[in-house]
Amino acid sequence: MSQSIDTIALERRVDALFSRYTKPGSPGAIVAVMRGGEVGLCKGYGLASIELGVPIAPTTRFRIASVSKQFTVTAALMLAAEGKLKLSDPPHKYLKELAPLSVTIDQMIRNSSGLPDFLELMRLGGHGLDRPARTIDLFEATTRNRHLNFTPGSRFLYSNTNFLLLGRIIERLTKQRLGDVLAERIFKPLGMSSTMLVAEIDTIIPNLATGYLGDDTAGFRRAAHAYPQGGEGGLTSTAEDLLIWSRHFDAPVLGKTLPAQLAAAQPLTGGHANGYRRGVGVGSLRGLETVGHGGLWPGYRTEFLRVPAAGLTVVIIANLGSLDPWRMAQRVATLALEGTARLKPALAPIVESEIKPLAGTWFNAKEPSLFDLAWRSGEGVVTQNGLPFALGRRAGGWLGSERGSFEFLMKPGRAGTLQVDLGAGRVLAFKKVGKRRAVPPAIVGAYHSADSDALWQVRRAGSSYVADVSGPLIAGGAPWALNGLDADTIEIVSPGTWIAATQLARIERDRTGKITALIVSTGRIKNMRFARVE
Repeated sequence: MSQSIDTIALERRVDALFSRYTKPGSPGAIVAVMRGGEVGLCKGYGLASIELGVPIAPTTRFRIASVSKQFTVTAALMLAAEGKLKLSDPPHKYLKELAPLSVTIDQMIRNSSGLPDFLELMRLGGHGLDRPARTIDLFEATTRNRHLNFTPGSRFLYSNTNFLLLGRIIERLTKQRLGDVLAERIFKPLGMSSTMLVAEIDTIIPNLATGYLGDDTAGFRRAAHAYPQGGEGGLTSTAEDLLIWSRHFDAPVLGKTLPAQLAAAQPLTGGHANGYRRGVGVGSLRGLETVGHGGLWPGYRTEFLRVPAAGLTVVIIANLGSLDPWRMAQRVATLALEGTARLKPALAPIVESEIKPLAGTWFNAKEPSLFDLAWRSGEGVVTQNGLPFALGRRAGGWLGSERGSFEFLMKPGRAGTLQVDLGAGRVLAFKKVGKRRAVPPAIVGAYHSADSDALWQVRRAGSSYVADVSGPLIAGGAPWALNGLDADTIEIVSPGTWIAATQLARIERDRTGKITALIVSTGRIKNMRFARVE
């Protein structure tokens, strides 16, 4: 089979990018590149199974996690076209178990609903992805909740709840399992024969890669997860099948307007832009608009990236948690587009001298929000709520998160502050944290959240304070550490085998000064009340 010299050159350069994952005993990724409907590359690097020595190949299946969302949305848009569903309806119209909150389905699929992420609701009760749960347990986490993070439609905040509920709505309307709906309406008509949704994690899936954590320095270990998955992230697929799906955007088979409906923009209230459309996100690569989505699950990471103006698609799916497909996809796309006149010159990289004077911990009490800024492995890195993300240069002197799932731009402000843009027009002044205040002894006691049914029992442990956390599904486990911040805010650190998350709790007091509640904010839950109980 003949290849153009450009294709050969691209493959060799991609080989160099992924060379560390071809070492013996390493997991890795599949890389696929398509331009104008022609597949220029679909190649595996590393092992699908370290234990069995099985290499990654075009036929290898992976858990693609949140890349699943656009397929769930597509099924919902089909039902809407048939008059069975209105995007302007609230979800409780179809799911009577839900609280009657002022949220629309269209806000859900644009991640502007304000609904707290059910994964966070579970975690606040001490239950992580590595502990067994049933589908009904996850649904009940959403039905207990009465809390909204913000006025629906006013902000973007990523939440898996939106798509878990959308999948349940589809099942109620069709009286079928979501996996069967997606197979009949999308996968079979398009020829995506290696894609399926199976909620149960113990289902045997042929050619499924094993997910791993770690790296080639610290060593690899199998990733543990025990949650069933639905419309928010339950698909397994291959790189080839995702290329077939991408081609549907350019030459629609299921419905001529469906790709446009997925990418249709809707501003937030106040006129602010929302880069998250309907199950897909819109970004930019050197001046060219991109459309796509990432996926993250223990041991699996995915990037589905389209550059419509160039007719280019890059798909990278990894079975290693430390491999960053988003960054790799950006590099591969840039290599594929070299020489394209519309590809603008890259902005100058951030240098250590820009970050070093700003390194440290920064805090805004009103939001509240806390982050660490550091120079690490040759780049500026922000760690917020326990999650690190790299910074890239932006126009106007801003430095911002490279991934669209984090709304974060920063630049030096007045009087030693940092100006931080958190999206939807919210530009806040952050102050550098000096000496932290001690945790107030009066915080000892029990706190309960009606929205998550989590119970935190705060106690003294030597010279420190910790919280014993329990919830609807679990009691016991390692205590969570409390760290002082200022007179009215504490930081709480949750241990984890995958991600060690942090959250902030603002202390609420009555007129006498007695502590009556903790107002808790995490990455995907904002200002949820934990009332003090006797």
